[in-house]
Amino acid sequence: MRGGRSLGRRFGWLWAAYAVSAYGSALGFGAFPLIAVLVLDASPAQVSALSAVGPAVGALIALPLGPWVEFRRKRPVLIAMDLARFAAMMTIPIGYAFGWLSFVQLLVVSALVAAAKIAFNAASGAHLRALVRPDELLVANARFESTTWSSIAVGPPLGGAAIGLFGPVTTVAADALSYLLSALGITAIRGREDHPRRTVEHRTRAGEVLDGWRHLLAHPDLRALYVNQLLVNGLIMATEPLLAVLLLGQLGFPPWQYGLAFAAPCIGGLVGSRLASRVVARYGQHQVLRTVGTLRAVWLIGLAFVQPGLAGLVTVIAVELAIIVSMSLYNPVLATYRLEHTPRDRIARTLSAWSIGSSASIAILSALGGLLAEVTSPRTAIAVAGLLILASPLLLPRRSDPTPPSRPALAPAGTQPRAGVPHAAT
Repeated sequence: MRGGRSLGRRFGWLWAAYAVSAYGSALGFGAFPLIAVLVLDASPAQVSALSAVGPAVGALIALPLGPWVEFRRKRPVLIAMDLARFAAMMTIPIGYAFGWLSFVQLLVVSALVAAAKIAFNAASGAHLRALVRPDELLVANARFESTTWSSIAVGPPLGGAAIGLFGPVTTVAADALSYLLSALGITAIRGREDHPRRTVEHRTRAGEVLDGWRHLLAHPDLRALYVNQLLVNGLIMATEPLLAVLLLGQLGFPPWQYGLAFAAPCIGGLVGSRLASRVVARYGQHQVLRTVGTLRAVWLIGLAFVQPGLAGLVTVIAVELAIIVSMSLYNPVLATYRLEHTPRDRIARTLSAWSIGSSASIAILSALGGLLAEVTSPRTAIAVAGLLILASPLLLPRRSDPTPPSRPALAPAGTQPRAGVPHAAT
């Protein structure tokens, strides 16, 4: 399986749409915590609450969206979610311009964007699974993963420079416009999309909401991977607002150095994502998930030892590089495995359940991290997260499931052989 293979013109349009959105989001990387600290003078607990409450409320809003997405055409859903995020994000620069920007507004926008992201990810994964051939799944997922990390390598330094030149909400406006351009790109894709039908007509709405979790918890390996991902993602994301307070507030890093500390290591994301196909071909999915899933957990503790000045900057870059190389190799393999082992008529609900669980874990662990930082210090809270994540490899599956139960349904008659949409690996 070669990473340079062509996936067709329609995939190219979707990849371009994804790239525009990814680069816009990278420009706005860490924008909400930065605005909270620099504009609203938020405390560590408030900054952590921003990372916790938004995803938590967004997950609640998104809870009934899984079945809604499952039984609708996916491209209109993708466009609608992009437009919803554009509208929500634009309220931030407008509020700042008119002097009524508030912490509550940041919370509300964060929740709306989180809910729209969950629905978008559910629709995109279902669309990818329905339209991309089985042997193209890992290549497509790795390509999106590579784009994500390349955008973060470029976006944060440019975003930091833009903030310095034009003000703290500049990158939020750019991020909002990127969603609009993404929607236009998805609109440009042509081709017939069949309307999905319910396979069990008498199933209740409540039952449909829970179907994604039923599938995840009934499948031994998916259950293990899911619980592992909840812990790892939650702990890594819980350190983000704490690190923002530590670097920007306590250690006095300027915004451009804060952006550089997270941008430079993203070069490692290009390496990991490009290696995914070859590594899986040589060692197999299960071995990659076990080995790389373990490696990505051992580095976070290093962020607890960040010091002021050049030494601290180098420490953050080194730790983030190790984490990103591991994640960029692991994520497309996980995304591919998850799609291969999920029936076609449950993909949107399963991906929605996965994203809601991830948002909930991030919210809970971010809130706990903020409380711990308030009682002790951001550095202590980061150290605790680094120690807890060392236990996460114990949750990885210990055996291989070599036979995806639903693989034959990947390319049913009447569907297009090539296409895809961006996904969220988590």
